[in-house]
Amino acid sequence: MSFIAECFSVFHKGGPVMYLILACSLIVVSIGVERFLYFRKMNTDMHKFIGQLTLLLEQSNWPAAGELCCKTQGVAAMVAAKGIGYWRCGCRNMESVLEGEASLAVANLRANLSHLDTIVTIAPLLGLLGTVVGMISSFSVMNIKAGQPQAITGGVGEALVATASGLCVATLSMVVYSYFNHRLDQFITQIEQTCLVIIGHVKQEQDHEIA
Repeated sequence: MSFIAECFSVFHKGGPVMYLILACSLIVVSIGVERFLYFRKMNTDMHKFIGQLTLLLEQSNWPAAGELCCKTQGVAAMVAAKGIGYWRCGCRNMESVLEGEASLAVANLRANLSHLDTIVTIAPLLGLLGTVVGMISSFSVMNIKAGQPQAITGGVGEALVATASGLCVATLSMVVYSYFNHRLDQFITQIEQTCLVIIGHVKQEQDHEIA
């Protein structure tokens, strides 16, 4: 309990800006949890999926390929299912369809990540604002209590709490942002790999039709 009480004491020493910094930290945690669950849902076992999809496409079994994509979890399978669905409905511009579906899927994966980037910038600024306000108060105290240097040194120490808190939140946000950006690149690679497999077999069928 003493630790919790000490944390509350330090929090209040940072001034009103600490509430904004706390809000930023809660946003970072919320986005991190939400994106983690969403990314886990969108992940695909690519080795197994690509092997099964390639086998079905080599047999020109588009209905079974579409069913496989619908049953497989992940963003790559989702994009493939859309493309195969349009192909079976008579659409022959497969590249444009897959490109559009891939763009929408990536946009959904990027959702809320820009907020993390914003917090990386704004959290240290909020901390600096809290420190500046605290420093102003400290100098005011020094003017009133001449001959008491501990008054200003204690005030400066309290003012720096806001800067330290802002930097901690910005660091956390940067780590979370970098992690999900790395995962996003992996998803984009999965989507591109799947699209290349589908487009390759589509072009083969089109070439056979022409011949």
